[in-house]
Amino acid sequence: MVARIYRPARTAMQSGKARTRDWVLLYEPEVPKAVEPLMGYTSSSDMKAQIRMSFDTKEEAVEYAERNGIPYKVEEPQQPKRARVSYSDNFRYDRRQPWTH
Repeated sequence: MVARIYRPARTAMQSGKARTRDWVLLYEPEVPKAVEPLMGYTSSSDMKAQIRMSFDTKEEAVEYAERNGIPYKVEEPQQPKRARVSYSDNFRYDRRQPWTH
């Protein structure tokens, strides 16, 4: 079973960076989830899918995986594509385009 080491991105409902600084070790599912026919619940018999460990650095997560003989793959975080712009930049006097209503 392969573990995935990654740094989670912020959700669409977050404006801050809470819970995005830690690295997470998460097991990939071995068994696909199944729908229970009577009630329609989604379940799995894979117990390792419930394990989620947080680490302060990527090196700590990799060291833990190697020490315990866990095969892993590291996913590097992607950088944000656009620069952060403040609201007051809309009213700057040195804008490239004139401000209109």
